Amino acid sequence: MRLSTKSRYGLRAMFDIAYNSGSMPAQIQDISRRQQISPRYLEQIFQNLKRAGILKSKRGPKGGYCLAKSLDQITVLDILNATEQDILLVDCAGATTKKRKRKAECPFEGKCITQSVWEDANTLLNQLFSGLTLQTLCQRAHDMGIKKETDHRVMYYI
Repeated sequence: MRLSTKSRYGLRAMFDIAYNSGSMPAQIQDISRRQQISPRYLEQIFQNLKRAGILKSKRGPKGGYCLAKSLDQITVLDILNATEQDILLVDCAGATTKKRKRKAECPFEGKCITQSVWEDANTLLNQLFSGLTLQTLCQRAHDMGIKKETDHRVMYYI
């Protein structure tokens, strides 16, 4: 299994929003700078995440991107499903769905012992990814000592 850059960058960007922005909208240029991801590529990824209902945007000078759900409700699996076409180790494992069609019928369909191995592995991966939330990732970052960046737009008055 090899995840695309959309998935890897999408997960990093969602973590960045969760960890650094809190309840304030995060601006694309800040996420891009911190995560070293092209702003144009982030915009493409964010369209998929918005379509999936886990990210929302706000226009205007104080706008940006923010999470559509709470940290403990957004799983790694949600993000990967929004950015990947499939999350499968091999093409022959897993049932066909509306979203996923097999490229070709396997000549060993129903008589291949390894197909059940790949299906078990897919099940375990999905359980792992669905058990990890953005809250889990933020806690891990805190435990690792990763510093939060404060928002540049905050103004202080004396």
